[in-house]
Amino acid sequence: MMQTPITNEDDETRDSASRPPRLVEEALFKRRHVLITGGITDRVARATTERLLALAAAGDEPINVFVSSPGGHVESGDMIHDVIKFISPEVRCIGSGWVASAGALIFVSVPLERRFCLPNTRFLLHQPSGGIGGRAADIEIQADEIVKMRARFYRLFAEATGQTVDRVQQDMERDFWLGTEEAIAYGLLGKVITSQAELDR
Repeated sequence: MMQTPITNEDDETRDSASRPPRLVEEALFKRRHVLITGGITDRVARATTERLLALAAAGDEPINVFVSSPGGHVESGDMIHDVIKFISPEVRCIGSGWVASAGALIFVSVPLERRFCLPNTRFLLHQPSGGIGGRAADIEIQADEIVKMRARFYRLFAEATGQTVDRVQQDMERDFWLGTEEAIAYGLLGKVITSQAELDR
C-alpha cells in the first residue's frame, strides 16, 4: 500500500507537537533520563537513539530509560534495543504504565538486574505480526519474513527471561499479560521500585 508523502511542514508540526519544552529537555538530559512513551515508530526510534548517543558522548554515567508503550513498529524497536546494547554507559530500563510488544523488546535490551518498573506496571508479550498484501509472490516472501521474525522473538525473549524457546513460543501464541509479581517470576522483570532513591542505590 502506498503512503501519502509527508511534507517538511508536516514533519516540523509533528516533531514540535511531540518535543518537550526546552527546559524539560535540558532537565532530562542533565539527569540522564530518556522517555519512550506511546507507539514505537521510526520517529520515536530516531529521537530516542539521538538522545542515547548524545548522553553516551556526554559521559559514562548510567542512563535511565523509562518505557510506557503499547508497542508498534518492530524494526524501530530493534533499533532502540540494539543502540542500548551498543553504547558504553550502563543503561537501566524502568517500566511504567504498560510495557507491551515492541516496548517489551526495548525493555529486555538490558540485563535482568537493570530491569525495573513502578508498582502499577503491566507487561504484554505476544508474537509480532504484520500486514500482508500485494502479488502472490510478494505475499509468500512477507509471510516467510514474519515466520523468521517470530522465531527471532522467541529466541530473544527466551534468552532474556531464562525460559525455554518452546515455553516462550507457547506463551506468546496469544496475548500474554503479566503483572509485576508474574513478570518477576517469569524472569522478565528484576525489581519493582517506588522511588528514585531505590534506583540510585
